[in-house]
Amino acid sequence: MNIHKNARLTPLRREEMALAVIEGGFSKAHAARMYGVSAKIVARWTERYKAAGRDGMADRSSRPNVMPDMTEQAVAERIVALRRLRLTGKHIAMEVGVSPATVSRVLRRAGLSRLRDIEPAEPIRRYEREHPGEMIHIDIKKLGRFSQVGHRITGDPQKGKSRGAGWEFVHVCIDDASRIAFSQILPDEKKESAIAFLKAAVAYYASLGVTIARVMTDNGSCYRSKAFANACRDLGLKHVTTRPYTPKTNGKAERFIQTALREWAYAIAYPTSDHRAAELPVWLHRYNWHRPHGSLKSKTPISRLALTEDNLLRLHT
Repeated sequence: MNIHKNARLTPLRREEMALAVIEGGFSKAHAARMYGVSAKIVARWTERYKAAGRDGMADRSSRPNVMPDMTEQAVAERIVALRRLRLTGKHIAMEVGVSPATVSRVLRRAGLSRLRDIEPAEPIRRYEREHPGEMIHIDIKKLGRFSQVGHRITGDPQKGKSRGAGWEFVHVCIDDASRIAFSQILPDEKKESAIAFLKAAVAYYASLGVTIARVMTDNGSCYRSKAFANACRDLGLKHVTTRPYTPKTNGKAERFIQTALREWAYAIAYPTSDHRAAELPVWLHRYNWHRPHGSLKSKTPISRLALTEDNLLRLHT
């Protein structure tokens, strides 16, 4: 039995007090003084005892009989169903016979406040180009520079801070078909750096015998610049951009960045960011030539090029 947190009497004491009035001849005022409550409280428990006996001594629920803030389940389900038919809140209120505020509250709880919330999530369409060079994906990851081991390694946010060290920008590129990757660390993400990286990437793939046809980027300002468009034209590339606010469209670059962070950038406790930068080419070689890739049935990216033995020896040395 739950007793109200502010109650001064237990159910047993209430019964005792009520019987003192009913059978013992106590006045309500006298009983009030004896039990340390008001005469009004004595009267209340006395009347309840007369009406229900011992069962009437328990606290009643303070919940009102009618809950204006609680919409009946059937009404709520009706509101949600009409919303899925793309009706506005005003029209739903008229149809169901409730206030617009009630409709708004139900829709908010159901996560359907906006009409666009009704649309099912667009499935992720996974694709893979058939031939190396058909499309490369380019992206940029900003990393902080440091002059001592950082908190990701030490676990102490108060130690390992390199104040004023600045940032460096990891430009990444991955071929859609082969997953062969190329990356450079540049001082910024301006259009000049983006163009320089694009040219370096095209030259790198050309050294492997791969000719690039398309390049996909997000809608960053460096990629939307006229200078970048001119560079793509001069290189004979078709530039494709992702849909705004949909980074998954460029998912291969995003996933490669996560792999690079896990296996290179945060893999060991580099003493400085310069040491980390020096390790990037080493890790890239391992990624392209020796690391089995899950999307390639555990084969290495370089195996997708079907290089001859002579070419393999020439490129690997």
